[in-house]
Amino acid sequence: IKDNTSKRLGGEIQFESDFAAVESRLLDDSHWEYQTYQEQLELSDAHLDNLLSSTTNTLALLSTLSDSFKAVEEQTEAFRRQCESLIVEQKRLTSLADAIDENAQYYAYLEPMTRRLNAPGAANLVKGQDFSEMLSNLDSCLEYMESHPNHKESAMYRSRYRLLLTRGLTLIRHHFTKSLGEIGADISKRIQSGQLKETTHSALLYAKFRVPAPEMKALGVEIQKRAVPTPDDVDAGREPEYLSLLRELYQSYSTTRGRLVLPLVAKKMAELAETPQQSDVVAFAKSALSFVRGITLDEYDLWFEWFETEGALYEFLESLLEPMYDYLRPRTIHETKMEKLCDLCAMIQGRYMDVESDDDDAESSAANSSYNSRHPQRRLDFASLVHPALEDAQTRLVFLTVNVLRDSIENFKPKPEDLEVNPRAPPAAMNGNKNGPVLSGKRAPSVPSTPAPKNLVVVDEDTDDAESIFSKRFPTEPTTSPSTRQWYPPLRKAIWLLRRIYRLVNSTVFDDLAHRIVHSTIAALIHASQQITSKKTAQDGHLFLITHLLHLKQSIVAFDIEFIPPEVQFDFSSYTNTFYELRERGSLWNPASWMRLVGGAVGGGLLPKVVENMLDAKAELDGRLRTVINDFVNGYATHITAPVDPASITQQKGEFDPQKAVRTIRGLAEKDVPLLRAKLEAFVDDARTRETLVAAVRDQVLITYEEFFDSYSEGSGKKLSRKGKGREDELWGPDLFNDALERVFQVGQIMGDDDGGSVRSE
Repeated sequence: IKDNTSKRLGGEIQFESDFAAVESRLLDDSHWEYQTYQEQLELSDAHLDNLLSSTTNTLALLSTLSDSFKAVEEQTEAFRRQCESLIVEQKRLTSLADAIDENAQYYAYLEPMTRRLNAPGAANLVKGQDFSEMLSNLDSCLEYMESHPNHKESAMYRSRYRLLLTRGLTLIRHHFTKSLGEIGADISKRIQSGQLKETTHSALLYAKFRVPAPEMKALGVEIQKRAVPTPDDVDAGREPEYLSLLRELYQSYSTTRGRLVLPLVAKKMAELAETPQQSDVVAFAKSALSFVRGITLDEYDLWFEWFETEGALYEFLESLLEPMYDYLRPRTIHETKMEKLCDLCAMIQGRYMDVESDDDDAESSAANSSYNSRHPQRRLDFASLVHPALEDAQTRLVFLTVNVLRDSIENFKPKPEDLEVNPRAPPAAMNGNKNGPVLSGKRAPSVPSTPAPKNLVVVDEDTDDAESIFSKRFPTEPTTSPSTRQWYPPLRKAIWLLRRIYRLVNSTVFDDLAHRIVHSTIAALIHASQQITSKKTAQDGHLFLITHLLHLKQSIVAFDIEFIPPEVQFDFSSYTNTFYELRERGSLWNPASWMRLVGGAVGGGLLPKVVENMLDAKAELDGRLRTVINDFVNGYATHITAPVDPASITQQKGEFDPQKAVRTIRGLAEKDVPLLRAKLEAFVDDARTRETLVAAVRDQVLITYEEFFDSYSEGSGKKLSRKGKGREDELWGPDLFNDALERVFQVGQIMGDDDGGSVRSE
């Protein structure tokens, strides 16, 4: 039993153990996933604990490193500041060293330059390539000393540098002059040998000088740019010796070239003067000017190969023209023919005074074109070189003009045949037109107006065979024109003078001469008209003056005579005469004489008189023409209307008969109008002018009659009709009287339908 019990107890215990094991195994099998997850969590927790520990250690390490970096940064910043201060100090020291070096170099140039420029062979430095650079360094040193006046001894160094620069430029002058002398001596030696032909001679004169020209020009520029400083040059205008050095270059060149060229010019002028074909002043001047123009063009070209600017070029060229003036001026002064002087002035003006005509001369056009192609901005002003020749000719021309004016116009003594009033030849158009110039007046629109003549009408005169070149632009009238031969000699001479000198003298001089010529001509015509009036009739004198003034007016249209203001002067002769009389009578200090003197002054006796010496020529001519036309018209009109003249009416003893007076007027008109037309036919060539004068007489007669009609109507107290005739015993109205005058005067009908129409005077 115990064994069974033990066995049973053992079995129960085994069972419980097994059951517990199974239960435990079942429990374990049911919690395996959770257990595995728990283990993983434990592993993760352990791992995170390790990471946290590592992070803590890393943070501690980084904190240590950060502290180290901050220390390094502070040390680096301190080092940077130390470096920057060192750099600033280095720059300061470098700038100081550069400034010291720069200052020192301007002072250091002095000794080596002094030795070079004062060495025995210093003259050869001019030929070196670095000579220009050395002069430029001297300019820099001078500019530095000028801009730093506070530096120690800057004034002393500046003066020494100035001496060195002067020395260098003097070496240039010496080399320039020496080279010119050698070239000139070589050419002179070859010329004197007499082995050169004329062409070789001319080529040698220029070819020899062109070889060293580039070198000499470069050296001359060194002096020029210092003698003529720019506006921003600090040393501008302080060293006049540089300008004198430049002038010495010009003088040396001009002298050397003059010794070579002047003999050629003088020889050529002598040859031209001895040539019979050149005995005429115009021919000589033409040949001489053509020759010297070629010379001056060549010299102008050569000058700019030696120099940069004109400088004394024109003074040199003027000296080359002196031999020509030595021959031309005496010929001009002794020339007594105005035609020759006119031709000379025209030739100089036409060939040489016009810039655009410089290339007309075949002898020098090639050289001029060649030079202008290389230097289009430069051009030889040959007109200024020959202007003295033109002035000489113009002066002599004016002198002869004044002589002719005085002898042939102002002091003209008319002969009896000059004052003969001969009937004119058969009418001929003065300008080849049917209609000539008319008096100032109004015409009907149906009659075309005649324009002012475009060409000058000149009067033939005995002149030299050599016709003025300039006068060819003015067509002359045929010498056989009857109207031409009938003009009064002073008028012919006046127009001839104006034609000759027009545009050949200065415009101001021409205006003065033209006004004097016209004024004197008018005075001569008036004097002749007065003589004709005294010998013949007033109408002859008036018509003589009218026709000549019209011809003078027409002739001066082509001349551009400017208006000249009246020449006003004050005549103080009354003062001087009065004092002279007081002194002669011994009453200069007599109070009574002074009272009379003052009284005379208050009365205007001693006031200075205003004297107008000359009116404007055209205004004077128009005024004289109007005056003489009015006198002529009034003379005929007064004679025709004498029966109704108020003075003659009052002188009548019996009762005034107006109808008889009108009949008398008509009878006088029928008698005088044919005489008037015959007189006009004898004097006036132009039909329109004749008709205008007839119309003026008719209009004046009508005006006088209208005044009489109005006066008679008011005096009689009757209202008379101005249109037509009311009764037989009534006075004719102005309109009816005008119709009667039209039938008598026949204005415009004589000229025909083409030139007909009513013509009214002013």
